[in-house]
Amino acid sequence: MFGYHVPSADQAMLISGGKTNGSPFRVVTGHGAFVLPFVRKVGFLTLSLFESEVSEPCVTRQGIALNVTAVIAAKVGNDSESIVNAGQRFLSDQDQMSALTGRIFAGHLRSIIGSMTVEEIITERQKLATEVLEGSKAEMAKMGLIVDALQIQSIDDMKLGYIAAMAAPHNASIQQAAQIAQSAADQAAAEARQQSLRNQAQYERDTAVTTAGYNAETQAAQSKAGQAGPLAQAEAQREVIDAQTDLARRQADLRQQQLAAEVVKPAEAEAERIRVLAKADAERTEIQAAAAASNNRVALDQLLIQQLPSIVEKAAAGLATANVTVLNGSDGLSEIVSGLVGQGLAIFDTIRGNVGDSTASGKTSDPSGPDDGDSGHRALESGQQ
Repeated sequence: MFGYHVPSADQAMLISGGKTNGSPFRVVTGHGAFVLPFVRKVGFLTLSLFESEVSEPCVTRQGIALNVTAVIAAKVGNDSESIVNAGQRFLSDQDQMSALTGRIFAGHLRSIIGSMTVEEIITERQKLATEVLEGSKAEMAKMGLIVDALQIQSIDDMKLGYIAAMAAPHNASIQQAAQIAQSAADQAAAEARQQSLRNQAQYERDTAVTTAGYNAETQAAQSKAGQAGPLAQAEAQREVIDAQTDLARRQADLRQQQLAAEVVKPAEAEAERIRVLAKADAERTEIQAAAAASNNRVALDQLLIQQLPSIVEKAAAGLATANVTVLNGSDGLSEIVSGLVGQGLAIFDTIRGNVGDSTASGKTSDPSGPDDGDSGHRALESGQQ
């Protein structure tokens, strides 16, 4: 739009002309503004970072010349005062900011290095940079500039050899340490190689032992496998023999049972039959003997009963010739008669008992034989006596 200006993000718009409250410029940043043409004048000042390199020969406090190279990163300050100061100095030629900054830092760098030794410069670079910044801060602020960073890039003694000589003891120590470390590394490597060889030999020995063991196991297994067939055949034959032996034993047991069934059992049965028949015959004979004895006894008893009156009569006949005195009359006579009858019965019982004993001992006789009468007469005579 005509008369309206907008500065870039890294620029400050400086409007001159008119009333600016004692300032030569009206500073506008971050937004646009209307500018009356022909009445106001507009300028743009960069706020971006610029770089300035310094390579300056310097002399140390020891009088040793050094060439020091540094890099400075600077820019215009963001505040209005810094922008106004920088605009007054560099608006028409803004490239002068880098050149002027380098010259300012070169002077301060020579001044600071002149107060330090080479050893301090080498070992304390940050101290050198800090002192240079502090020394140039006031001058840079007057120009509206601020330093973002200062870096010492290199320090060179321009082939005098001082820095190299200063580094020699340390370098020798480093080299010695490096040699020692290398020797230790070589020794460790040699020991590692020897240990590796020992391990390899041990491994080969273990492998050989293991291989020998495997070979022995393999041979044993092969031998065992070769013996397995004959052993299995022998075992099978043994089982066959055991089976045949068991079969023969079972056949013998069966034959024994058959013999027992065919010979022993029939013989035992026959013997038992004979014993039963003999026992039955004996019992029959005993029964017959008992029956015969019973029949003889009955016949004898009948004979004795038949002879009993004769016995009593003979006993009474004996009394007829005897001189008997009867004291109590008929009662006494009755007693005598009763005694004769009792005597006859006693003789009958005695004869019967003797006959029974003779029968029990097996000495039986025919009751109808001629000896019965004589026996009865002997018994009767015994009773009379």
